[in-house]
Amino acid sequence: MKVKKFLVSRMHCASCAQTIASTLEKTKGIKFVSVDFATSSGTVSFDESIINENKIVSIVKELGYGIEFFQEKDYFHKQQEEQKKEISELKLLLLISLFFTTPVFLISMPFKWFNISFPFDLEIVILCSSIVQFFVGFRFYKNAFGALKNKTATMDTLIVLGTSAAYFYSLYLVFFLNEKEMLYFETSAVLITFVLLGNFLVALSNAKASNAIQKLLLLQPSTTTLLKNGKEIQVPINQIKVGDIVLVKPGQKIPVDGIVLKGYSAVDESMISGESLAVEKTKGDKVFGGTLNQSGYLHIKATKIGEDMLLSQIVKLVIDAQQRKPPIQKLADKISSIFVPAVLIFAIISSAFWFFAGKDIPFILDIFVSILIIACPCALGLATPIAILVGTSKAAKEGILIKDPAALESVGKINTVIFDKTGTLTEGKPSVVDIISLSKYSKNEILFYAAVAEKGSEHPISKAILEEAKKFNLIIPYPDKSKIIVGKGIVANYKKNKIFFGNKKLYSLYKINVSKFETQINNLENEGKTAILLALNKKIIGLITVVDNLKPNSLLVIDKLKKMGKQTILLTGDNFRVAQAIGRHLKIDKIISEVLPTTKAQEIIKLQKEGKIVAMVGDGINDSPALAQANVSIVMASGSDIALETGQIILLKNDPIHVLAALELNQIIFKKIKQNFFWAFIYNIFGLFLAAGIFYPSFGLLLNPMFAGLAMAFSSVSVVLNTFSLNYYKPKSIN
Repeated sequence: MKVKKFLVSRMHCASCAQTIASTLEKTKGIKFVSVDFATSSGTVSFDESIINENKIVSIVKELGYGIEFFQEKDYFHKQQEEQKKEISELKLLLLISLFFTTPVFLISMPFKWFNISFPFDLEIVILCSSIVQFFVGFRFYKNAFGALKNKTATMDTLIVLGTSAAYFYSLYLVFFLNEKEMLYFETSAVLITFVLLGNFLVALSNAKASNAIQKLLLLQPSTTTLLKNGKEIQVPINQIKVGDIVLVKPGQKIPVDGIVLKGYSAVDESMISGESLAVEKTKGDKVFGGTLNQSGYLHIKATKIGEDMLLSQIVKLVIDAQQRKPPIQKLADKISSIFVPAVLIFAIISSAFWFFAGKDIPFILDIFVSILIIACPCALGLATPIAILVGTSKAAKEGILIKDPAALESVGKINTVIFDKTGTLTEGKPSVVDIISLSKYSKNEILFYAAVAEKGSEHPISKAILEEAKKFNLIIPYPDKSKIIVGKGIVANYKKNKIFFGNKKLYSLYKINVSKFETQINNLENEGKTAILLALNKKIIGLITVVDNLKPNSLLVIDKLKKMGKQTILLTGDNFRVAQAIGRHLKIDKIISEVLPTTKAQEIIKLQKEGKIVAMVGDGINDSPALAQANVSIVMASGSDIALETGQIILLKNDPIHVLAALELNQIIFKKIKQNFFWAFIYNIFGLFLAAGIFYPSFGLLLNPMFAGLAMAFSSVSVVLNTFSLNYYKPKSIN
């Protein structure tokens, strides 16, 4: 299967996106289609042996829309082009429509009220309304006929039927009944103008919402200073290669992801982490493209460029999220797909009712046109995509990436939050505390053999051991051979010695008796230290303890979650006593220790069988099975080591306080979606009843078709405005 992304032009509401998607889904060879009105983009998965891109393009064009496939790197450039083109086209059509609708409205309404007449006024009305109906309204006719050819109906179908009924009935009255008073030319012209006005305002709003992510890409400078052979050379950013050294001066943006080789500065990383305070950078520190160098000079070695940079990955992640649909959107799509035919039937039934009730044709025409126009499901289809577009952009500014919008629906149901320990609640950077000799070997010798065993390993404890060896200026060779026993330790061969370095499980596996050291080990572990035994040729010679300090906000996060009524659980591979010591300090509700990465998911399954709705918070490295099993998965990540492929929600700032912010923001976004749905449903139901004349017998209320058009146009705008309030929301947990 081939997966391609595309941009769509000339969509003017969410039902257009639904029409394109449903039509393509019926096409042989296409496996999956998603089209998003808010971003004017879509994704299609298809079998190249059955259908190709050209055929897909022709199907969409037959529906009356433009389509263009694009490369990932060209997305924002193409999107901006399409948005500008669409806004420009709508603006021109709206101005033309206003120009020709104004005389139609004035002659048909105010002039008639005040008995003002002049030669050829009827001819002017017919000419101007015809221009609006067929020139300005051509896009509606084109899309409606395209939908008809594909045996479907859209919002354009309703607009075309409603305005055409008013226009052609007026022509009939003029040319066949010589009627010059009760005409509806102004109704059709004003309706088209109002629909265009709504489309124009929504297009502007979508462009504004998309700009939030587009601005992220603009953070990357177009040129930079390359250091080559001792010279400073100004070059375009696309000429920089991995391994090149660039000079970044105060006030300049960092062009690449890299490592500081020389210099000292404070760097504003708020665009990545949401953290407003600048971060100090010196030799050996990582820096990221798009961040702002504030104070000093930095020599940076490029490690990632272009699409591989963290900034590009963040943008890609947000784009993918914006094009995905949460389960609630499926309901909206289903309703929208049957809504238009249902409205047509309702309009016919209502008109028939009033006909048999003895009402005249003008009254019935008002009923028919008003129902068709006011019931367009634009707001309903826009409710979810615009909220996801604005919400994911807002979350990204706060350093929270919502990768999977499906998490939005689950967050509010969470009653249990599970934390991994290392790198999540703790710093993930253990440090050596004690080196204890249990034999004739000195502390330096014990540290030497432990470091040899751990040489080459990427485990946090390995790094702590090797860092400690460096402090004592020990030169550590690689072992001749080594074997990692997951969750237990490491066994290595060095020269003629066999080194064992690990916990009691390792020694049990190799039948090495450690019983006489248990009391000492237990006492150390009760202090929250991790004790690791060292054996040489199956004889215990020493023990090293390490401590991984808690992050500053860990205690606060657990406390707040408990006050919110959520159960907190520590799920760790660390031994029982160390886990208990940390758990007691944090006042966590439940501690599950000595769990292997492969069995963490099983613990989550047990909780889910008990009826728990589980959020798993991990570091995204060895927690993948558990994260996949959880109802909501949250990945704590830092810098370029971010595990973008893991987790539904990714926290760019490596601070557990952002777990609270993530939960809060997800709930707020989903609340906006529900608000949008509520108002869209209420609007459509009330509007249909009002347009059908249900309130006419009792209250004399009858909806004028022109007001129906105005109400329909601004229903979508109201949904957009409600959603845009997300931009001003500040998570209470981090502010």
